[in-house]
Amino acid sequence: MPRPRPLLNLMEQALRLAERINTYRNRTKHLPETHQSGLQGEQAAYFHLRRLGFIVVARRWTNAHTHGEIDLIAWENETLCILEVKTRDSKAAFAAEFAVDEKKQETLHRMAKAYLRQLPWKPNQQPNIQPRFDIVSVYLQPDGHHDIRLQRDAFR
Repeated sequence: MPRPRPLLNLMEQALRLAERINTYRNRTKHLPETHQSGLQGEQAAYFHLRRLGFIVVARRWTNAHTHGEIDLIAWENETLCILEVKTRDSKAAFAAEFAVDEKKQETLHRMAKAYLRQLPWKPNQQPNIQPRFDIVSVYLQPDGHHDIRLQRDAFR
């Protein structure tokens, strides 16, 4: 007896999704170790912020007209937070947040402006939002647990 067409469509969609997930996993296995640990740190930071009550609205946000990337964009109550995630192993020589230099800060400011411009505001009703710039330092531990530190309002 042939299966009903809607069930076949659902199964085909599930197989396509599983194939896409497997393809993504295979791609990340071949990334340099530093990039893999960076993705691991971003994932840990995401869940840490969620536990703290942040509402994450974007991950790894980019814009076609602006060079750069914002690791995480989230709301903490009424405050829009632009979050830069820095990941290090537990043996790092210096604190991860020191890697956010002036050039990176300028990039984040430019990217934050681009993000705010693209939000769907009603004409003449764009609120004056001043985003807060935070740094999340993730220190990967050999036992699989992570030391995560959030520095609110790290720079202006």
